[in-house]
Amino acid sequence: MATFTAPLAVWLCQWPLYGRIMKFFASRCRPLLFTVAVGLATVSCNRYFAPVGPGSYTKLQVDSTVVGEPAYLQLYAPYKQRLEAEMNRIVGHADVALTKPGDAAETRLGNFFADALLAEGRKLHPGAEFSFGTKGGLRTELQRGPITVGSLFELMPFENELVMLELPGERVLQLARFIAATGGQPVAGLRMAINGGEPVGITVAGKPLDTSRTYQLITYDYLANGGDNLRGLDHPARRVNLGKKVREALMDYVNAEAANGRHITTQLDGRIKTHR
Repeated sequence: MATFTAPLAVWLCQWPLYGRIMKFFASRCRPLLFTVAVGLATVSCNRYFAPVGPGSYTKLQVDSTVVGEPAYLQLYAPYKQRLEAEMNRIVGHADVALTKPGDAAETRLGNFFADALLAEGRKLHPGAEFSFGTKGGLRTELQRGPITVGSLFELMPFENELVMLELPGERVLQLARFIAATGGQPVAGLRMAINGGEPVGITVAGKPLDTSRTYQLITYDYLANGGDNLRGLDHPARRVNLGKKVREALMDYVNAEAANGRHITTQLDGRIKTHR
């Protein structure tokens, strides 16, 4: 019978939350981590597999009829409870649903996300003037009510980090053209309208775009490295990796609002308009 390296272990190695969860329990759950490490030591995180012997297989149905092994359930139950308690911890409150309709140039979720990037980015790089993200990077919406650690993990399940890019004005114009061509993207500190698929009336930090100067942008490494087929962020005049996870920035932003007695009340403010 053909044998394969365990796909479950490979999935764990590639799971976006795997590294974060391991760090969370590193100082608390050493016995469990030792057991996991021994188990993973017998398999490979290589995504490529080669059968050994005849290419036969047995199909195993994995669904609600599968009964958990009591010994393993008992082993990880205390750690599962701790993890769930942390994921269910409330860090803030949203007075409105933060949604992202696919056909909207501006969304409440996008505004919340970009506002958080800019506010937290300025704490690390005070000269930042605007922020930019993409709608595709926001994996879920935030409903009205309590905001938990888990909901922010679901919103941004990746290990992306904040980056400051100093961009020539011509690159900012190119970025604005990308925003217009894709029907709008999350921004803060930048305002514009979309007319016939082209950007018009572009302002940065309240002033008309000046292509003869440079601007300081807060974004994250995935986009800064060319992700999402982005145009405008390549060849910056300067790049500073800020050393903070985007997800941690979101948590700090919501925490800070809560600490000051404020709820998240993000509204549509016309930062990106569409001329029909």
